[in-house]
Amino acid sequence: MHTHLMPDYLPDWAGKFGYEGFIHLDHHRPGFARMMQGEKFFREVARNCWDPEIRIPEYASHGVGVQVVCTIPVLFAYWATAQHCLDVSRYLNDHLADIVHKYPKNYVALATLPMHDSELAIRELERCKNDLGLKGIQIGSNINDRNLNEPEFFPIFGACERLGMAVMVHPWNMMGKGSMEKYWLPWLVGMPAETSRAACSMIFGGVLERLPGLRVNFSHASGSFLATIGRIEHGFNCRPDLVAIDNPVNPREYLGKFWVDSITHDERMLHYVLELQGSMRVTMGTDYPFPLGDLEMGKFIDEGNFTMQEKEDIFCNAALEWLDLKKEDFL
Repeated sequence: MHTHLMPDYLPDWAGKFGYEGFIHLDHHRPGFARMMQGEKFFREVARNCWDPEIRIPEYASHGVGVQVVCTIPVLFAYWATAQHCLDVSRYLNDHLADIVHKYPKNYVALATLPMHDSELAIRELERCKNDLGLKGIQIGSNINDRNLNEPEFFPIFGACERLGMAVMVHPWNMMGKGSMEKYWLPWLVGMPAETSRAACSMIFGGVLERLPGLRVNFSHASGSFLATIGRIEHGFNCRPDLVAIDNPVNPREYLGKFWVDSITHDERMLHYVLELQGSMRVTMGTDYPFPLGDLEMGKFIDEGNFTMQEKEDIFCNAALEWLDLKKEDFL
């Protein structure tokens, strides 16, 4: 339920909108492209980052039949003007919807929204639900350094609950990135912290309390949230004057009321996550096709000391419930 896919062509948004920062692709050699921000190199990606046909046998070799696809967070464009971000979002969402239309048994898609403008975001959310048939959205762990509990985002989450659209929270714009570039620390330290930041914000801010029907999935096994729930709960108990100011409910009470993916890279950690969440709240994630994800999809779970029910829930049942889908949809 956590893979990334992008178009093989990105328009010249910088030229169209009159300012830089947007990603474009430089197909510099067969089967590979450079993701560029203006003249700055961001990342090289292979063909499986944009070609849905070659992905199907690639992930089928790992026993995977269906992938949930969403855009790459660097394409969110939250920093752009809201209207320009909407234009980018519509382009990316139309592309994903076209993939699902062509390969309905192989792909499910999550949309992206101009989260910094609730009116435009809800309009695009409704289009994605009603016109494109997408099943949910992917959002960043913060929106231009604004936490997800901020009042301007609540109408978007309310619309997701009303429309039955699932929400996947993905870390991006990592805190402290500028001061810890060495050793890949933004990805190894900043990303887990970002996801915990998002989970704490939505819990302490009362988003999950006020919208009990909102189906949220925190990627990378919730980052450092579940790993530090003891500290988080202790802070809630010992300094309620700082922590419990918007929601008096103990954060531990929300365990099992949201979903997380299985990307722990560690069998013992996944057992801990399952103990806290239950197997129907842990979905199989891979971060495919990027190297920090599970390179052999599901292998450590399939070969690990998990019950058959836990495996079936992780590999299938939990994601179907999160997305409000049925197995029969893919038979």
